[in-house]
Amino acid sequence: MAYDVSPTARTLMVLELIQNSPGITADQLGDKLGVSERAARRYVAILREADIPIESVRGPYGGYRVGRGLRLAPLMFSQTEALGLVMAVLEGPRGADDPVEVALGKIIRVLPEAIARSTDAVRRVSARGPDPGARTPDPAITAQLVSDSADCRRVVLRYQRCPGEEWSMEVDPWAVVVRRGRWYLLCWSLAKNARRILRVDKIRDVEAGTETFTPPSDLDALALVEEHLAMGWKYKIEVVIDAPLEYARCWIARSMGRLEAIDADHTRLTASTDEPDWYASQLTAIKTPYRVIGCPELVEATEELAHRLLRASGATETVGGQV
Repeated sequence: MAYDVSPTARTLMVLELIQNSPGITADQLGDKLGVSERAARRYVAILREADIPIESVRGPYGGYRVGRGLRLAPLMFSQTEALGLVMAVLEGPRGADDPVEVALGKIIRVLPEAIARSTDAVRRVSARGPDPGARTPDPAITAQLVSDSADCRRVVLRYQRCPGEEWSMEVDPWAVVVRRGRWYLLCWSLAKNARRILRVDKIRDVEAGTETFTPPSDLDALALVEEHLAMGWKYKIEVVIDAPLEYARCWIARSMGRLEAIDADHTRLTASTDEPDWYASQLTAIKTPYRVIGCPELVEATEELAHRLLRASGATETVGGQV
C-alpha cells in the first residue's frame, strides 16, 4: 500500500476489510494496510468513535467483526443500472418468497428514493411467466419512461411498429407494465385523445417535456393492459354468465377479456380470439350456466367440447348449460 494514503482512507479500508473478513485480527489488518498492529488498532478505535459497532473477540478464533446496527450507505446504482437489475429478475417466473425476489426488495429499500420509487413501480406492475420470443427493451429508454411515468411528465416518443413504419407521438405515460416477459407502456395519446398500449421494445427514443399530467385516480395498469390484449383478434366474443360479477372474476382471468355486470345476477364477458377451440376450453372454468352470444365458431367449439366431455364421463347432463 502507498504510504501517502490518508488516515481517513485507511480507516475506511479497515471497515471494508472487517466487513469482508469477519474475525480478522489487528495483526492481519496491519499487514494489509502496511502499518503496525498498534496503528491498526487505532483505526479500529476511530471507527468506534464514529459510532460504528466494531466488536472484538479474544482467543485463537477471535478478531474483529461488524456488530448489529450498522447503517450502510445507499447502493450507488444509476437509474438505468437499477432498472436493468429489475428487468433481469423479471425475465423469469418467481414467487414472492423466491430468494432473488427477496434480495431485490432489500436492494430497492436502500436505493436513493428517486431511483427506488421508479424502479419499484415496474416491479409491482408485472405479471410473470415470459412468453416465448419476448424481447427485453432498451434499459435506458425503459428507465426514462419509468422515470417520466413516476414524475407524471408528458413525453414525445418515436415509435416503430415495423421496419419502415415509424412516427412520433406525444403521450402521458401512465405506467410501464411487464406482462409475461413483454414490456408495455400504458399511456394517453394527445393526438388521438384515447388510451394507447405500446410495446416498449418498439420505442426508439423518448424526450421528456415540461408539462405534467394527472393519471386516473383508480388506475389499475396491469388490468387495463391484460384487457386490451384480449381484444383485437379475429373472432369477437360475448358471453353472458349467470352469476354476479364477483363470482365471474374468480373463474375468468383478466387476460381472458373484459367483465362487466349486467345486473345483480348476470355478468357479460367481452373479448376476442384467434383460437375458438382454445377459448372454449378456458370457459370450462365457469362453474355456472353461461351462453355464448354470436360468434358461431365459438358456439360450435363450445358445444363440441361439451359433447366430448360428456362422452368421456358417461354423463347425460349438460356442461355449463351449453347443450
